[in-house]
Amino acid sequence: MQTTQKSSWLTKETGEAQREWFQIDATGQTLGRMASRIALVLRGKHKATYTPNVDMGDFVIVLNAGGVRLTGTKADKKVYRHHTLYPGGIREKLAKDVLKDNPERAIQEAVWGMLPKGPLGRRIIKKLKIYTGAEHDHEAQKPRVLQINNPGGKN
Repeated sequence: MQTTQKSSWLTKETGEAQREWFQIDATGQTLGRMASRIALVLRGKHKATYTPNVDMGDFVIVLNAGGVRLTGTKADKKVYRHHTLYPGGIREKLAKDVLKDNPERAIQEAVWGMLPKGPLGRRIIKKLKIYTGAEHDHEAQKPRVLQINNPGGKN
């Protein structure tokens, strides 16, 4: 007699996912490579119980956000735009200015671009905590260090 193996899908009704906390030091990391790793962990794709329509992911704390870097000429050519919702209210900033003034925004937008849009994505992005310094308010959660394999940066 042969037994069949069943795979089960987790739903909201079957219970919450086991959440962990990870922290990443952004010093010397490439923005896109770091953001893709963060999005993978926030989404929960690193777990065997990954379910696409359920928020399965873990929390991620990014430290030293100002130390993130861009490769090539992106610092001079990449443009961040937002609109004030008033006529003629488009505002543009170069990536080097954003990284200098508000590096959290650069990381937030890079990760958001890699998450699903809609209610699920908005819920997932709330689990991302970004800090410009090395201090954070989540010591009670005992975050584990998440290593990012970055060929050009600090591992």
